Amino acid sequence: MGVSPAVGGSPAKEQQAAGVGILLQIMMLVLSFVLGHVLRRHRFYYLPEASASLLIGLIVGGLANISDTETSIRAWFNFHEEFFFLFLLPPIIFQSGFSLSPKPFFSNFGAIVTFAILGTFIASVVTGVLVYIGGRTYLMFGLPFVECLMFGALISATDPVTVLSIFQELGTDVNLYALVFGESVLNDAMAISLYRTMSLVRSNASGQNFLMVVVRFLETFVGSMSAGVGVGFVSALLFKYAGLDVDNLQNLECCLFVLFPYFSYMLAEGVTLSGIVSILFTAIVMKHYTYSNLSENSQRFASAFFHLISSLAETFTFIYMGFDIAMEKHSWSHVGFILFSILCIIIARAVNVFSCAYLVNLFRPLQTKIPLNHQKALWYSGLRGAMAFALALQSVHDLPEGHGQIIFTATTAIVVLTVLLIGGSTGTMLEALQVVGDGHDGESFEANNGYVAPSYVEEGPSGNRFKMKLKEFHKRTSFSALDKNYLTPFFTSQNEDDDDEEDDEPMPSSRRGGFHGQ
Repeated sequence: MGVSPAVGGSPAKEQQAAGVGILLQIMMLVLSFVLGHVLRRHRFYYLPEASASLLIGLIVGGLANISDTETSIRAWFNFHEEFFFLFLLPPIIFQSGFSLSPKPFFSNFGAIVTFAILGTFIASVVTGVLVYIGGRTYLMFGLPFVECLMFGALISATDPVTVLSIFQELGTDVNLYALVFGESVLNDAMAISLYRTMSLVRSNASGQNFLMVVVRFLETFVGSMSAGVGVGFVSALLFKYAGLDVDNLQNLECCLFVLFPYFSYMLAEGVTLSGIVSILFTAIVMKHYTYSNLSENSQRFASAFFHLISSLAETFTFIYMGFDIAMEKHSWSHVGFILFSILCIIIARAVNVFSCAYLVNLFRPLQTKIPLNHQKALWYSGLRGAMAFALALQSVHDLPEGHGQIIFTATTAIVVLTVLLIGGSTGTMLEALQVVGDGHDGESFEANNGYVAPSYVEEGPSGNRFKMKLKEFHKRTSFSALDKNYLTPFFTSQNEDDDDEEDDEPMPSSRRGGFHGQ
């Protein structure tokens, strides 16, 4: 979605069209925020905020489509994927990493990475293969195999904004929330990397084998993560030693803090890495280390600013996605492709979630295994949203002979169905799965800290002593110990009395306001 001037006409008319377009955008934003507040206040979970924003865009776009103002309005309401990736997505992803609660996220990090990387790869391949088989057996319109894999990659990008907002309202298990949240953020980066890799393979079909594709993806992911962590550490050192936390320099302090995330994103994009992965890890590092080096006023400003910008960007995205869906020309002649694709992503999501959960549970103690009702909630939470829509819009330019248009239409239908139907039924689903209302007890999580080994009461004396020593060794050599003893003192202005805290505190900077309000 971008703003582009109307083609032709006098400058006065172009300026008037611009004013009307911007006024309409502001009116839709105001309506969306007010409607979302009313729905949330009355606990009406059948129409979440994201669904309401999408509906507002659909209705306004539909009215513009049947009126004689379509041509002039369309110039100001095109959904440009470049604008989405460069301006709307960075604040959303940064706020996601900046606002996460570190303890459940990092305690479940192994599971999150498994679902986000291995699971997304499985879902992409399963979807692509099923769509290809459907085309070969004449059940649907047939696409070349690489294009089927590109469709599988872009449609595997989940966007559970609606589900997570209802999770917060109703209160769910902290580990379930961390799994859904963490998977969705890393999953976006994985889906983009897979889509770009498949697009590269398609444009250079004679070149690379499967091993080179995997190596290229790992280079992109690890390089992006390293760039993000590096920028975060540089920002922490700058704010620690620059002496900006004084009253007359708070404006400069806030400006620099806001610029670092965007620098991380553009640095990664500029060297053909993934900006999403980079800015996500920059957010995590900056919240844990840089944030505690800020003055109290700057901390309050940074938290409020990124929350504000991400809320505006998310609402903007859903409104204009709905508007563009109503205004775009779609290839509705291939209804079979749409219906079969919906069936494929349901199957692929199930294979993704239940196979990865089985794999994770093999390495987890009994009391920290992912229960079946949480696995079902994960499967149900696989909404498709702005990321899939933007990649599908990009496929219109990447693929020839109308194939991209077919993929775009199918993605549009899937996004609308999942956001409206699945988003609206999330509250009922949570109650049916009995995962509502236990979001604040956290007893099993606090007691076991995610991956910590189970109780050893049933072991014999020698086995008990050995496992206790093993547990103590793991405790001393874990990332938490490394963070507390080396990273936090080096990158933050740690107080002397912090060293006297208990050893089992996982995130030292949280005592200094780094993670308050989560």
